[in-house]
Amino acid sequence: MQRVSVAVLAVAMLAGAAVAQTGKPDVEARRKALNDLLAEQWEYNLRTSPEFATIIGDKRYNDKLSDFSQKAIDDDLAQTKKFLAQFEAIDTTGFPEQEALNKTLMVRQLRREVEGERFKGWEMPVNQGSGIHIDMPQFVTLLPFTNVKDYEDYIARLKQVPRVFDENMVQMRNGMRDGLMPPRFLLEKVVTQTQTIADMAPDKTPFAEPVAKFPAEIGEADQKRLRDAVLEQVRVSVLPSYVKFAKFVKEEYAPKGRTEPGVWSLPEGAARYAFAVQQVTTTHLTPEEIHQIGLKQVEEIETQMLAIAKKLGYADIKSLNAAMDNDPKLHERLYAHSRQQIVDLYRKDIDQMWQELPKLFGRLPKAKLEVRPIEEFREKEASTHYDMGTPDGSRPGYVMVNTGDFEHRKLISVESTSYHEGVPGHHMQIAIAQEMPTLPPFRQHAFYTAYTEGWALYSERLGKEVGFYQDPYSDYGRLQDEMLRAIRLVVDTGFHYKKWTRQQVVDFFHAHSAIDEPDVQSETDRYMAWPGQALGYKIGQLKILELRERARKQLGDKFDIRGFHDEVLGAGALPLDVLEARVNGWIAEQKGTAGGK
Repeated sequence: MQRVSVAVLAVAMLAGAAVAQTGKPDVEARRKALNDLLAEQWEYNLRTSPEFATIIGDKRYNDKLSDFSQKAIDDDLAQTKKFLAQFEAIDTTGFPEQEALNKTLMVRQLRREVEGERFKGWEMPVNQGSGIHIDMPQFVTLLPFTNVKDYEDYIARLKQVPRVFDENMVQMRNGMRDGLMPPRFLLEKVVTQTQTIADMAPDKTPFAEPVAKFPAEIGEADQKRLRDAVLEQVRVSVLPSYVKFAKFVKEEYAPKGRTEPGVWSLPEGAARYAFAVQQVTTTHLTPEEIHQIGLKQVEEIETQMLAIAKKLGYADIKSLNAAMDNDPKLHERLYAHSRQQIVDLYRKDIDQMWQELPKLFGRLPKAKLEVRPIEEFREKEASTHYDMGTPDGSRPGYVMVNTGDFEHRKLISVESTSYHEGVPGHHMQIAIAQEMPTLPPFRQHAFYTAYTEGWALYSERLGKEVGFYQDPYSDYGRLQDEMLRAIRLVVDTGFHYKKWTRQQVVDFFHAHSAIDEPDVQSETDRYMAWPGQALGYKIGQLKILELRERARKQLGDKFDIRGFHDEVLGAGALPLDVLEARVNGWIAEQKGTAGGK
């Protein structure tokens, strides 16, 4: 039986006294207990996830790295169960709706963590897209370096790198013992990634970037001291850790990687995938249902792509795709000529969308947004993505653009990706959530894949609604991007539910898309490494479109697109079923009927 906190016991006593005196519970005492417990859980989260604390601008733990030891994992699970019991013990009868929802969402989150314990995800901490070897140098780009203490905290963290690598290797050995192994094909890429950094000179590594240039406020003597200390730790702590890790993965770990790409081949494979699907989509859709939705979406999008191909004078999609690849005039127009050109195009498209946002939204984000190229050390495996800024505005949001192998990159998807990663996509949704003072921090920073990625995919279409995608090739690129998300429904379930081979997935890509071959290969590897994650985009987008159409039909002339968007974004990221209930309440409220939000 879980121990109930002193705060909850105190509330129970207060509520009992109130019942005795007035005949009704003391709602205010219970509201305070919930808010106190939310604050306690949030502080625990920051303390045990110091990297996350840093990313959101809380510098109290900037000299610490997370503990990946088995004891820390076991302690965290025990604390999660304790928090769950404490939250469940609070009666939210009579609470304002959003406060009651705070409890519901927290309980849901904690239950999922407890339910996922059986799958021991921490025993497979590394693949070609994430893991200590690639997360650490990427993390450096998100750190603050404004004063001497920031650098001293960084040096303290560098000293802990050997511990963190060792703890990860312990978990990976546990995974070998328990048969929990990523595909060998992907682990061989991890060796290359790790060895690349291991072979660098200390001052050429991503870890030395912070000392390449100092803020003017730091004096020359301190600059020299800090630079020498950082480079020394890179030499004695970081690089030996990379050398050791590369050897371990190459000689011990990768040879035991699983041979099948799908998680069905792991212990409890079917249950493992079903859990991932529910967690990512926040629905009760089965893998088979998702597979069929994907096939239908592929067919519908192909019809739209064919219409553009014919408009451009081509008989079919394959003829247009072949022309884009082989026609020298089209190649000159549609492919990048430099890294900087790609960055400039993203900036142009994001800037033009900023001007149109008032047509679509009542609430606009205050947070700034910048476009930056992805660091070259990780661009081979990385895709263009968004890195959120800090709530206090000390670090803006970044659209991180992959400019690698630029001469082989088509530009037709730049516009849709700008709206997806920037505005009105990720930056707008995440910044608005962070800027809502009435939400507790765990909701300001909530992430539900289907909501967050579904919104970003939905945002790609909004550019068309305000008159962009004037170039038909850019509009074709938008549809090609949407096709990618439809294909994901088919091939993710193909890998992990229908037991497809890697070649089957590649063949399906070639049959239904014209994305560049390097992207076909990296996307295929991504689905192998991250089961279920790719399902969130299309499932979330379809739900938002469904809710919008429902609102439009029911409200008629009363439908306001700005009001709808503000409602979708107005409570932070939500599970799709909770979002649906929220929008249904808004529709009822707009109709002037009872039972609004």
